[in-house]
Amino acid sequence: MSKEEKSCSFCGRKQSEVKKIFSSEHCTICNECVNTCSTILVKEVKKEQYKQLNQTLPKPDKIVEFLDQYVIGQEEAKKVLSVALYNHYKRIENPVYDNVELEKSNILLLGPTGSGKTLIAKSLSKIMNVPFAVADATALTEAGYVGEDVESILSRLLGAANFDIELAQRGIIYIDEIDKIARKGENSTLGRDVSGEGVQQGLLKILEGAEVYVPVKGSRKNSTTETVLFDTSHILFVCGGAFVGLVQDKNTKKSNKVGFSKADAKKIKTKKIDSRSLVHYGMIPEFIGRIPIIAELKELDKEQMVRILKEPNNALIKQFQALFDMDGIELEFEEKALEAIAQKAIDKGVGARGLRGIIEEFMLPLQYSCPSMENLKSCTVTEGVINEDAEPIYSYNTKEEEAS
Repeated sequence: MSKEEKSCSFCGRKQSEVKKIFSSEHCTICNECVNTCSTILVKEVKKEQYKQLNQTLPKPDKIVEFLDQYVIGQEEAKKVLSVALYNHYKRIENPVYDNVELEKSNILLLGPTGSGKTLIAKSLSKIMNVPFAVADATALTEAGYVGEDVESILSRLLGAANFDIELAQRGIIYIDEIDKIARKGENSTLGRDVSGEGVQQGLLKILEGAEVYVPVKGSRKNSTTETVLFDTSHILFVCGGAFVGLVQDKNTKKSNKVGFSKADAKKIKTKKIDSRSLVHYGMIPEFIGRIPIIAELKELDKEQMVRILKEPNNALIKQFQALFDMDGIELEFEEKALEAIAQKAIDKGVGARGLRGIIEEFMLPLQYSCPSMENLKSCTVTEGVINEDAEPIYSYNTKEEEAS
C-alpha cells in the first residue's frame, strides 16, 4: 500500500508540485509559503525600522535651523543640502525599499572663496554626529605618481572615526578645490594629465560606491602597510570649488579659463550652472554624473559679514570676548567697528575666511597689554581702532568695586 503524498497545510499544493515540504506532527508547509511569509515579515520589520528612523532623523527644516546657527546667509544652498542630507541617511537605513533600489547622490558646492563651503560641510557632519574629513584635491595625483592617492582621503575619514570602520563608512568627506582637477586643454600640457583628468578618473570608483583597500596609517599602500577593506557606498561626498569663470566673483581679476573665450565665459556667468557648463569647464561627464546635486553659494555682502562676526554660536567676536572674560575684562565692539572689519575683508576679496586674520592683526596689541593693566574693567573697540590705529575706549573699576 503506497504512502499518501503530503500536501501543504497553507496552500494545499502537493509535495510533487513544490521543491520542499516541511513537516511537523500536525501540519506541513511548502517552501513557497515559507518564502511568502518571510517576505511579509521582512516588509513589516523594515516598515517598523523606517518608522523609528523617521522619528530620530532630523527633517530638512530642522537641518536648516541647525545650519542657521553656524552659517549666515546662503538660504537656497541650505535648502538643497538639507534635502540631500535627509535623503542620504534615509537611503543608508533602507538601500532597497519596496523593491526600489535607492542610489546615492553626492553634492557639489560652487562659490567664491570665503563664501562658507567648508563650514557648511562641517556643519552637516555635526547635525548627523558622524565622522568628517577634509581633503584637498590639489594634492591628489593619479595612482603611481608623486602625491597622494585617492585612497588617502578614506584614510583621513578612518582616522576621524578613531579607526572604527563601521562608523567611518557612514561619514562625510569634503573634497576642497575640486575645480583645480579640471581637465587641462590640449595645448596646456605635453604629458599625462596626472593631477587633472587622472584624478577625476581615480575618484569615480569611491564616489559611486565600492570596496577599496585603504592604508590604516599613511597615504601610500605598499607591502608593509596595514590595509582594511573600506566600503564607500554609504559615504556622502561633498565637493567644493570656486570655479572661477563659472561662478561670479567680483574680487578676482581672473574671469576666464583656458578652453573657452571671454564671450563664452560671460554667457555662462548669466546662466544657471548645470552639468554642461561643468563639462565645458573641464570636468569629465562620468565625474559630474556621480555628483548630481549642485548647490551654488553666493558672494557675501557687508551685512552678512557683520552677522558672521557676531551671530553664530562660535562667532569670532564671541571667541575674543571669552578670552578677555577669563582675565576679568569685558570686551565690546561698536557696530561701526564690525562694519569696518567686514569692509576690509570685502576690499581684500578674502570672504569670511579672512575675517580672523583681520581681527587678529588689530587685537594682538590689545591682547598683549590689557591683561597687565591694573583695575581694567572693559575695553571697547571703535571704528578708529580698525581704520586709524586709534586707542580703544578703556574703563576701570572704582576703588569700591575693586575692594568688593
